[in-house]
Formats: sequence, C-alpha cells, structure tokens
Amino acid sequence: MSEKKTFYITTPIYYPSDKLHIGHAYSTVATDTMARYKRLQGYDVMFLTGTDEHGQKIEDRAKAAGVSPKEYVDHIVEGPQGVKDLWKLMNISNDRFIRTTDDYHVAAIQKIFKAMYDKGDIYKGKYVGKYCKPCESFWTESQLVDGKCPDCGREVQDAEEEAYFFRLSKYADRIQDLLENTDFLEPRSRVNEMVNNFIKPGLEDLCVSRTSFKWGVPVDFDPGHVVYVWIDALFNYTTALGFMNDKYHDFDKFWPADVHFVGKEIVRFHSIIWPAMLMSMGLPLPKKVFGHGWLLLDGGKMSKSKGNVVDPYLLSQRYGVDALRYFLLREFPFGTDGNFSNEALIGRINTDLANDLGNLVSRTTAMVGKYFGKNLPACADADPAQDDELMGLARGLRAAYEEQMEHYAFQNALVEVFKLIGRANKYIDENKPWVLAKDEAQKPRLARVLYNLLECVRISAVLLTPFMPDTCAKIFEQIGADEGLRSWESAGTWGLLPVDAPVQKGAGLFPRIDAAKELEELAALEQAAKAAAAPAQEEPKEPEYITIDDFNKVHFVTAKVLACEAVKKSKKLLRFTLDCGEGIPRQILSGIHEYYEPEELVGKTVVACTNLAPRKMMGLESNGMLISAVKEEPDGTEKLHLIMLDDKVPAGYGLC
Repeated sequence: MSEKKTFYITTPIYYPSDKLHIGHAYSTVATDTMARYKRLQGYDVMFLTGTDEHGQKIEDRAKAAGVSPKEYVDHIVEGPQGVKDLWKLMNISNDRFIRTTDDYHVAAIQKIFKAMYDKGDIYKGKYVGKYCKPCESFWTESQLVDGKCPDCGREVQDAEEEAYFFRLSKYADRIQDLLENTDFLEPRSRVNEMVNNFIKPGLEDLCVSRTSFKWGVPVDFDPGHVVYVWIDALFNYTTALGFMNDKYHDFDKFWPADVHFVGKEIVRFHSIIWPAMLMSMGLPLPKKVFGHGWLLLDGGKMSKSKGNVVDPYLLSQRYGVDALRYFLLREFPFGTDGNFSNEALIGRINTDLANDLGNLVSRTTAMVGKYFGKNLPACADADPAQDDELMGLARGLRAAYEEQMEHYAFQNALVEVFKLIGRANKYIDENKPWVLAKDEAQKPRLARVLYNLLECVRISAVLLTPFMPDTCAKIFEQIGADEGLRSWESAGTWGLLPVDAPVQKGAGLFPRIDAAKELEELAALEQAAKAAAAPAQEEPKEPEYITIDDFNKVHFVTAKVLACEAVKKSKKLLRFTLDCGEGIPRQILSGIHEYYEPEELVGKTVVACTNLAPRKMMGLESNGMLISAVKEEPDGTEKLHLIMLDDKVPAGYGLC
C-alpha cells in the first residue's frame, strides 16, 4: 500500500495581543478550512499555527503591566479568551502549535543564526535608520510614506545600535527571478508590489539582531545581542517539524511547505526575506506563499488602538461558530480586502444558511417523515426530463468545487455548492411533493423526488464539511448518512445513499434572524461595551490658574549632558551629570531608563528645572528635574520623549 500524500500548511504565527478580534481568526479559519479539505481528500496533513512571542513591544507591555515578559505572553496565549482559547472557539483543527519561547525552538534558532554567520551571510555592523516600534520594522528614509511607517502609518523613530546583518542583498537577483518567473507568490498583484517597491530600488542587508532590549533569543556567541524577529519567527515553520532540534522528527516528511497563508502586511517578510534565508541555509523553498487581504471595519483594518474590533465570542454565541466561519470565507474573495459589517453577516445567514441550506434540509427531512416515516420505500426510476439537470449538477459538483479550492478561491467553491442547493430548492417547487403525496400511484415518484433531494443534501454536506464541520455532522445524522457516505470519494458519485437510510428531522440548523431587531440589540451591546471600557468621567473642575509671577518662579535652563549612567538597583532611574552654565556640574536623577539607554543621551542638549528643592532617591541627591513630553497611548501604555534642543544652543540659557 502506498503512503498517503502529504500536505503542509501554515498560518503566520500571531503576535500576542491583549484583545483578540475576528480579524485575528480570519487567516486561521481559512487555513483550517484548507487543512480539512486536504484531509477529506485523503492527504496526511500537517497544519501549523502558533505565536511569535519575542520583541521590544512585548518587553515594554510586560513592564507596563508589572510582570515578566514570559508571564505576559503566557496569559495571552494560554489564558481565558487567549489565542488557544480563540482557536478552540473557532473549531481550529491545527496539528501543532508552536510558541517561539519554546525551548526547542530557541536552541534551534541559535544554531541557525550561527550557521548563517559561519557561512558569512551574517556579519556585525551598526544600524542607523528609522524604526517602527509597533511593527518592529526597520526602514530607510526613502521607504517611509509621508515620513511614517509604510505598513501601519505610525510615527517612526531614529535608531542607532550595534547589530548583526543578514546579507539579503546577496540574494536579490534570485528572489526577483523567483517572484517574476514562478508562481511562488500569489495573488499575482503582490508580485509587482514586492519587486517594484522593495527589490528594484535596491535590496539592503537586513538587521537581524538587537541590543536595545533583552526579550529575545540570545546570540549565544555574542552576549548582549538577541536574535531579531525575522530569523526567530520565520524559521518556526521548520523548527516545528524538527529542523535543528530533537523535539520532532517529521521535517523530511513535510518540508517544503505546500503553502503559507499570510496577511498582505507581512508578504514582504515571507516572499523576500524568508526565501533568501532558506537559500542561505541550503533548504528547499516553500511551494507557495499566498498573501490574503484584510478584514476591514468601517473602511479600515481592525485594530484595538483604533477602537474598531469585533468580538468573535459575542458573534459565535449569537449566531454559532459555523455561521461565522462560513461568512468569513463566503462574503469576499480570499485574496482581497473585505468589509465586515453586522448587516452583511446577518444577511448572509438569512439568505444562504437559513433560506437555502437550512430550508432544504428541513423541508426534505420533514417530507420524508411526513409521507413515509423514517425510511423511503422503493423509488421510481429517474425521469430524464425532470431529474437529469439536478442529477447532472450534483455529479459535476465535486470537480467544479475542487477546481476552486485548489486555487484557494473559497468564495467560488461555496458558490458552486450553493448552485446545487439553490437548484434543489427549485426542484421541490417544480415537483410539488405535497401534490404527489395525494395520489397513491405517485408514491414511487414521490420517493424518487425525495431521494434525489437527500442525495443533493449529502453531496453538498460532504463538500461543506471543511467550512462548517459541526453543521454538516448534524446534517449527516438527519439524513442517515454513515461515515462511508461522508467521504471525498462518495461526493463524486451519485446514488450512494441507501433508499432505506434512517431519516429524521432535527432542530433547525440556522434560525432566521429578525435583522432590524438584531441590529438594534447589537448596537446596544456595542455601546454598553464601549461604556464599560471607557474611563470613569469625573466632574469637570474649575481650572486653577497661576499668575505670571508664579510662572516666573520656575527656572528652566538649557543643559548639556556631560555623563549619564544607570542607577544601580533601580530599573527606572538614570543619573545625569549636566552643564547648566553654572560653572560646576549639576546632578539630576530622572526615571526614564525604560525609554532611553544612558549612552544615547550623552552630548544631548536638554531642558532642566534647576530651582526645584533637592531630594534623595536611591541614596543619591537629585538637584532639579528634566522636562519631558508624555502621552498615554490607546493601549494604556505611556509614551515619553525627553525634550531635546538643537545642539547649537549653549548651556545655561533660560527659557521664556
């Protein structure tokens, strides 16, 4: 007996977020559907998902929450309504789950980093450029859009630090050839974007280590450096199979991956950086990277910071997980952006699932029970004039469906299935079983009509199983289809359901929703959720004004940073030695270490308040205060910028 064909499919590993929304589930539901489809076809499937848990953002958020980075990610991944909990809710059938903090992955990444270093593809240098902290992306000045991150549109900051670099430029020609002359990247529109925006302007070497934070995989041969996200996160697809580790042993079986499903915002990493690193390691490339679009709300990408998230728990509770899964893959093509709205979701449930699928199953099983009990009697032969069109559509459905699924056109595959479902509903109205039931001589014909409907339901349910597994299991139970009649092979053959299969009407699969009433209730729930999340409003207070004389009492001067060092046993304090134009240096302590490293501040010109009463901190005297700009971010974290002036401004100047 020959071995099963294998199929390896992955989602991107998700960056832990403290508020998961339906957009997080979109790619994973699609991946799950494809994995279930391939299992249905008889493939030995490996479906991988997981979480990317290192980086400066995680370190900062954990610090703000007062916990260690590992405690922070553990809660988000393993805790209530965390990543694993959401996957369980959405009925995700992943075979493996990787966390980049897993010991075996960390050890493997260190070996991979060293292997590329020994080959000469990683070298030590100094990074100077722009950095987007939310995206953890480095950019050149020319890549910025209106001076901001081209991916998320947020502000970038200047970055300068010692780092290791990967010789990405070495592989530019090979990557361009891969993209332009193969089907490695789809949809095709993504190819032009990658080549024109990133390769043709000149592919620069890639920063692959950091020294400005500690939460990452240590570079074991150079303490102080941690491996940056590209190597750490991207190689998860191989380490999760056992590459460079002994945790698993199926790398040779499943690699190269058949397809990586990724959001369009990370196509650059998966279609340029990832294949270049695999080339460096001498490994086969994935067969396909498919960059899908975004799930949009109000015209913009769902984001907690924008306050426009959609709660998958609420939607699943009200409409069922399968309805939500169906909507995500039916409403718009997988390769493009799609707008989510409550109106569209309810409309799709009422039209496709309640009126078409639910109605067909309910009417068919109810008529079998009403006219024949649980089992059909002998059927009349099919009538070519009345039955051939329906039966022909059913016989050809699997091939039409497969054609669309092999191109990841989930929407079109569902359209094909619902062509048969719609035709079957029309067939009921054409043949009028309630009329046939009145004539005893027509009972064999009635049995044939109902049998044809049951077979249409069975074949449709087989092909809908990857999309709506729980619903289809209920359908099979109602029509009396055993396991052998739920297979891929059975979906390609008409007439397999035994005539005497036990049929029993069950509860309605998708109750029809009163759209107007439901939208009102959802609006009320959303308002209540926003009110609960909003900070308590205090009564407005009368402003306490000061006079110009009060203001003149505060002495602000320009100061040059002569020296700066961390205060021992303190996580926040920096000790500044300043030239304030007074002839002798002034010592000021400032709690800004979480935002700045001491060495980056030496030589800068800052603003100091010098007539503040001295006070002791950690046993050291602070004679004044440095002035900073502070803003609270939407996620509750605080963003601070030390006020710095043009270095041409001398020390000791007063501010007015």
